[in-house]
Amino acid sequence: MFSRENLPHEPLALPDRMDLKDVESLTRARDWFDFMSRRHSVRDFSDQPVPRAVIETAVATAGRAPSGANHQPWFFAAVADPALKARIRSEAEAEEEKFYAGGGGDEWLKALEPIGTDASKPHLTTCPWLIVIFAQRWGTFDDGTRFKNYYVPESVGIATGFLIAALHTAGLSCLTHTPNPMKFLNEALGRPESEKPVMILAVGHPAPDATVPAVAKIKKPLDEILKVY
Repeated sequence: MFSRENLPHEPLALPDRMDLKDVESLTRARDWFDFMSRRHSVRDFSDQPVPRAVIETAVATAGRAPSGANHQPWFFAAVADPALKARIRSEAEAEEEKFYAGGGGDEWLKALEPIGTDASKPHLTTCPWLIVIFAQRWGTFDDGTRFKNYYVPESVGIATGFLIAALHTAGLSCLTHTPNPMKFLNEALGRPESEKPVMILAVGHPAPDATVPAVAKIKKPLDEILKVY
């Protein structure tokens, strides 16, 4: 962790080593692919409660992600309070109404048509949890002096991937939501100017009648996303 003190480099023996045979590695990789292939973004959530401990453990997993200079420039605000979720929904929908009224531009709106979204976001209040992800653009010491964080978008993106995978492993569904602008989240959640809201994750169990857009099942084949040199 970053410190104002002069911390010398101290190499430690790798504490957690896995020595797998090639066939074991391939089996695990394929099993993980099959498992993650069953992850789906949903917009229809059940109000079934999710224990706080599950959310805390998933966020703890996100906190194990690699980051620039190990500064860990992220903050996760987990919201279960109904009144606060209602406020976030109201302010998010106000921004979404501007977007769908033309603020997003014709090309972007056209791209969203197969997804079937609009300005109404009932999932923000139906789901038991919202996790708001913030990127910490800089940090501060106890005396208020700033220090710089490095590779912030990349680090927060990796941590978010860890979080989504952890939630899926726990049997939960989630939906990424990025109203623009999102500055209202700083005020609603009392977060400092140094933190930039990146997205809202709606988290919970899918409703019994949950659906996914057919287009969401269309994934690029491997030869379109990979070239081996």
